[in-house]
Amino acid sequence: MDTLTRRKFLQLSGAATVGAVAPMLTLDEIAAAAATRPLPLGTPILIMVTLYGGNDGLNTIVPYTDPIYYSSRPDISYAPEKVLKLDDQLGLNPAMTGIKSMWDQKKVAIVRGVGYPRPDHSHFTSMAIWQSGAPVSRLNSGWLGRWVESQELDPMLAISLGSVLPPLLVGEKRSGSVLPLGGLVIPTGAFGKDCQKLSQVVSTDNKLMAAAATSMRDLFTVSSTVTPILKMPAPVADDLPTANGGNAGGDSNLSQQLDVVAKLIAAGSPTRVWSVSLGGFDTHANEANAQAALLGTVSAALTRFASQMKNTTRGKDIVTMVYSEFGRRVKGNASQGTDHGTAGPVFLIGDRVKGGFYGDQPSLSKLIGGDLAVTSDFRDIYAAVLEDLLKTPAEKVLAGWKSKGQYF
Repeated sequence: MDTLTRRKFLQLSGAATVGAVAPMLTLDEIAAAAATRPLPLGTPILIMVTLYGGNDGLNTIVPYTDPIYYSSRPDISYAPEKVLKLDDQLGLNPAMTGIKSMWDQKKVAIVRGVGYPRPDHSHFTSMAIWQSGAPVSRLNSGWLGRWVESQELDPMLAISLGSVLPPLLVGEKRSGSVLPLGGLVIPTGAFGKDCQKLSQVVSTDNKLMAAAATSMRDLFTVSSTVTPILKMPAPVADDLPTANGGNAGGDSNLSQQLDVVAKLIAAGSPTRVWSVSLGGFDTHANEANAQAALLGTVSAALTRFASQMKNTTRGKDIVTMVYSEFGRRVKGNASQGTDHGTAGPVFLIGDRVKGGFYGDQPSLSKLIGGDLAVTSDFRDIYAAVLEDLLKTPAEKVLAGWKSKGQYF
């Protein structure tokens, strides 16, 4: 097969958008894997929740007793009586009632002041650093992509919900997989048969062409006879209050992503890592309203997901990690918002988590160029996730890092 024909095939089929190393899975394929080789009970499952835009940590974990907090942002601060108090100094954003409930059950760990050395204020650069896990060497692979490469080949191992694979799951030679939220339409008829033929590896293919063919072949490996699993409703969140005939909290793209994850985890999908996301956190203006709405969405979606999974055999296996590429400046701007900052909180949620605060709260009186000091390195969290949850030596993924065994 000539290179031009292969390239044209990939372009027409849509695979060129994800490259040769990122299989685009169908729900059928995942459901089939769940039925034939389900994940063993008790195996830890990681859900990565990325908040794109730079979530304001000070209005997420509010230092409601610190006068500097109020003098620095008089238009967008939260009065002490409105904050969901976690201890005698810090409280959650008023919109995060669901996460507060899980905190009270000791199922939430909050790591304070998380960042990396020499922080960067660029969305693109900072997110690349967070997702690569390499603030110094600036690797082109994601930290979970490198974990994927340390495991046996399995396209179901790590899956991102959406149309584009995040750098988080990209490896040097192979990566996690992509599952479009609305599913993937497989070519049928004569065109479908031609696609199946073109997706077969031939002896004249170079490595890149062979990898492309292999990832495309994954689209045709499972029969549609497993679709009844996918038509089943997501697990019911029956311990939440209901409103208008459904669970309170409404719906969002994040909750839709988590619904798909919940359904496939409950069915036994052999997936160890899931990636979901929510954007909109670049709150340069009108932050109080915009961020509260977004944090309310996150809190409601995660609470609903936890409730759904509680009714399955997998509920105790799941840990959810919530992070953003940076926090915001301490001082509010003239548009009742905040500008790009540095350190922010990371949430770890689940039955396996040792709930409570970790890391020092950055001081508002000892800023670095107007920014919060980084008091916790994200690689400490990653190392714990790798070793304590994914059962992989952190040094295989993060040079020089080991788990301190503190979060789980």
